[in-house]
Amino acid sequence: MNPEPQKPMNSESAVTPIWLIVLFAGLVYGGLVYLDQNSGGFNAKVYAPYQSDVDLAAMQPASGGPSPYILGAQVYNKPSCVSCHQASLAGVPGQFPPLAGSDWVLEPEPGRIIRIVLNGLNGPIEVKGGSYNNAMVPWKDVLSDEEVAAVLTYVRQNKDCGNNAPAVSPEQVKAVREKIKARNQPFTADELKKISPAE
Repeated sequence: MNPEPQKPMNSESAVTPIWLIVLFAGLVYGGLVYLDQNSGGFNAKVYAPYQSDVDLAAMQPASGGPSPYILGAQVYNKPSCVSCHQASLAGVPGQFPPLAGSDWVLEPEPGRIIRIVLNGLNGPIEVKGGSYNNAMVPWKDVLSDEEVAAVLTYVRQNKDCGNNAPAVSPEQVKAVREKIKARNQPFTADELKKISPAE
């Protein structure tokens, strides 16, 4: 068998037109500019080592310190709160009650929830139709009035889990702290139900 004769290569067909090279370079350059201006598809506010906008905002210098919501997020995300109630505020079924959608958390007046954070809670409690019987430790000797107010504001106003209740002020925490300063034991749910949330 004789191999087919090959045609000689035309030198014009092997050359890429200069206009095609310029067009390709322009498209590549335009794409890079677009990605640069639009963060390459990533959220421009969040870069490593930060995990969220809250973390990033907390690191920014501010004249009056971080907002109560940002401070509250920092306090909540320490192992003390997040390990039991979870980052989603959903709690742990059968062990630790959810804070998301909880009537205890979302009461318009925060007197009861302030007492729970300050002195802790012991014994059975019903939250969102679920029963829980665990202990929450007191934080009155660990957290300042500002930190308690901030963490409660963060939990009560956490839109990610659907919470939307009024903020808690340090003055409200201070007033409750003063009322219960002689108390050293945790509250029970039954005791708290007898106390007006406005007190």
